[in-house]
Amino acid sequence: MKSKNHKKCRFNIITNELMGEKSGCKIIEDTETGVNYLYHYDEFGGGLTKLIDEEGEPLISPEN
Repeated sequence: MKSKNHKKCRFNIITNELMGEKSGCKIIEDTETGVNYLYHYDEFGGGLTKLIDEEGEPLISPEN
């Protein structure tokens, strides 16, 4: 039997912090571009934004 090729996930959750029963924040890395995003959610919904550095450029994860 052949094994299935597993595709690498494009997004990686770097940090997941709970801020209450129904709210929290996650930092998500795009593994193709290295750009980091902040996702905040609560019982009413959520929002996503890219993180930026001191110069206003997208925050990029260092290569591993």
